[in-house]
Amino acid sequence: MNYPENIAEKLGFHQIKEHIQAACLSPMGAEYAAKMKFSTRFPVVKQWVEQVHEMKQIMAEHGGEWPQQDYFDLRPWFAPLTLEGHYLAPEEWRDWHRGLDILYQVIRFFANIDSVKYPEIAKITQNYLNKEEEQGSNFRQIIPIVQELDRVFDINGQIKETASAALGDLRRKRFAEEQNLRKKLDSYIQQAYKEGWVSKDFSLTLRNGRMVIPLAAEHKRKIKGFVQDESDTGKTVYLEPADALVLNNEIKSLESAERREIIQILSRLSDRVRPMVPMLTAWYQWLGIIDFVRAKAVWAIEHDAILPHLKSIPWVDWKGARHPILEESLAKIGKKIKALDITLDDQKRIMVVSGPNAGGKSVTLSTIGLLQYLFQAGCLVPLTEGSTMGFFDQIFLDMGDEQNLENELSTYSSHLSNMRYFLAHAQEKTLLLVDEFGTGTEPSLGGAIAESILEKLADKGAYGAINTHFGNLKSLADRKQGLFNAAMRYDTTHLEPQFILDMGKPGSSFAFEIAQKIGLPNQIIENARKKLGKNQVDFDKLLMETETEKQIWEAKNTSLAVQLAQAESIKEQYASLKSHLEEEQKRLLNQAKAEAKQLVKDANQKIEQTIREIKEKSAEKEVTKEIRKGLNEFSEKKLKVQAPVTPSTPQKATINGPIAVGSWVAIKQADGEGAIGEVMEMKGKDAVVALGGIRTTIKLNRLEQVKAPKAEKSARSAMRGIDMNDRMAHFGLTLDVRGKRGEEVYVILDQYMNDALLLGVPEVRILHGKGDGILRNLVKEQLKRYREIKLVQDEHADRGGAGISIVTFK
Repeated sequence: MNYPENIAEKLGFHQIKEHIQAACLSPMGAEYAAKMKFSTRFPVVKQWVEQVHEMKQIMAEHGGEWPQQDYFDLRPWFAPLTLEGHYLAPEEWRDWHRGLDILYQVIRFFANIDSVKYPEIAKITQNYLNKEEEQGSNFRQIIPIVQELDRVFDINGQIKETASAALGDLRRKRFAEEQNLRKKLDSYIQQAYKEGWVSKDFSLTLRNGRMVIPLAAEHKRKIKGFVQDESDTGKTVYLEPADALVLNNEIKSLESAERREIIQILSRLSDRVRPMVPMLTAWYQWLGIIDFVRAKAVWAIEHDAILPHLKSIPWVDWKGARHPILEESLAKIGKKIKALDITLDDQKRIMVVSGPNAGGKSVTLSTIGLLQYLFQAGCLVPLTEGSTMGFFDQIFLDMGDEQNLENELSTYSSHLSNMRYFLAHAQEKTLLLVDEFGTGTEPSLGGAIAESILEKLADKGAYGAINTHFGNLKSLADRKQGLFNAAMRYDTTHLEPQFILDMGKPGSSFAFEIAQKIGLPNQIIENARKKLGKNQVDFDKLLMETETEKQIWEAKNTSLAVQLAQAESIKEQYASLKSHLEEEQKRLLNQAKAEAKQLVKDANQKIEQTIREIKEKSAEKEVTKEIRKGLNEFSEKKLKVQAPVTPSTPQKATINGPIAVGSWVAIKQADGEGAIGEVMEMKGKDAVVALGGIRTTIKLNRLEQVKAPKAEKSARSAMRGIDMNDRMAHFGLTLDVRGKRGEEVYVILDQYMNDALLLGVPEVRILHGKGDGILRNLVKEQLKRYREIKLVQDEHADRGGAGISIVTFK
């Protein structure tokens, strides 16, 4: 049994229950929602949450394929309808008409769903279908009733003239008699107009169900007949002429006959539905269940709730746990909730949470209690995938000020009363949640009592979480089996809570730091430090230093991770470039070999041809000379085309003057044959020199300025192209455009994206800031032009959020 009795209200479960109740489409579903409660039967809870999970999938796949409105509650008419002779009125049949039609459509939809893919939802429907087969009934019996209602009633719920042959005949006769009566009375009223017995604005009317003419009271004896009524002032009477009496009587008789025929029609319809009342009662119960499960699925979709892995034993392994009510409240003011990762297992069962006030300790407790209660009430829970949900027999909660004036209990006495109950009833499947454990009395005494109670609860094997500021409880958690420390993270630089739970270590209350931040005089703070004692001050100081160091190392780890990712990316790019160059080298060598073979072949052919010609000409001197000249010309031509150009070593000519960017320099060597290159960049006493295709950094005192060699200069400018090494070395994975004007951003971003695509990087970050969103929108619009982009999304909230766009390439 949960404790206290109003635990659902204290955790906020009643708000969620009201939300689900409002999401129901029918009164039947809302009744089920109102009965939601905590269950200790694991198979039942497992079935409930699996039903909701399957309904989520059905709604995603077939969301609009079954009716979502007009779920009329026909149950109030079932009992009266079972009485012989009772029949439903036309306006009641109007609701039945739509209600039965909707019921049939919903049954048919769920009767045809894939029972393998959605076994739990299919099981609900199949249970009712099987009961029908046993009773010899079938939900398809609804179709003839709906068809009959279509035949009898029009779209306004009025009985059609074609509902029966007798009704059609009676209505036609009544219409004819009314036409005759109208003609007769029109003649009387025309006479009255001529004689001045009635004004022009008077016309035929009905009184007591009979058609009459209005006359001025002083002229009522001018026409023979019967006065059926008179006006409030008595100045006008409504007269039924004597010769209209018979026609009015005939019309009244036909109306009575028509009413009797309508009653017969309604009675026949009621008699036809009466045997179906038990079946309809069962199907309306089923409709309420389906509607209730659908409403829970709607809530789950709205709050991104999932079905975690399930265990039938006490266990908590939650990732990304979010308090749904707090998350909804924060969303209304444009803020995001900080999700929690919480683990309680058989080795670490009770978590002792410490940290500063307003740091999120109470929210952590509420989140644990509400999510566990939600799950065991049959709801999906707002966690992320990979979470595991355990099962508890009871939840004990001690949270808030529980003063009881009636029983003269103070806040501390109330807490002790709760602890007495916890000690008496806690067991291995109990989830304990205690806020501000041990407070409300003298700290040393309260801490000692709290430590003794916590030891006993740990010995009982219970699970849970407690919040505290007491150092002795933090110390106990480090040495007592089953207990462990956790702390709410705190920004020691800005002295602000971060609402993130760190498990495995205690936290400081940061009382002195917070007091200093809000402006309490330093003298007061220092005096308090002295009064507290050196040991406690040193302990809090150590906790603060530990927290500060942890934040520093986390920041460094994040930075290193980014640098590592960049290095890996560059490594991959260089590996790809190396592979390309090796392939290109092989291709050029093969091409050179082929050209060399062809050259030798052509030369041999030419020599053989020359020898043959000399022999044929009998070695005449002049002819031989001409043939040799042709052979020499062939050799020179081939060598000019095929022979590789051997670059000559440039002759350096030393010049005086300071070395600057663009200067040609030579590396000083004893033999005077140092390599020559161009200065690309100055770095204090160093210079970045391009030696061919290689960039290297060299001390200025090792360089001497020389004249630029013409041949080298022209060759370099001709073959310059795109320096991939230079691009890779200077490319960064983050582009900062903050503070730039719109036209500048277009140029900078375009060049950056071209470089990123050229180098083949998988992902880049665009830092544009939040501000009014103008620069952010401009960047987003320009990125839409690149088809090579796979995804553009905001950075994580902890690392810049909407101020940074992450661009992922295909």
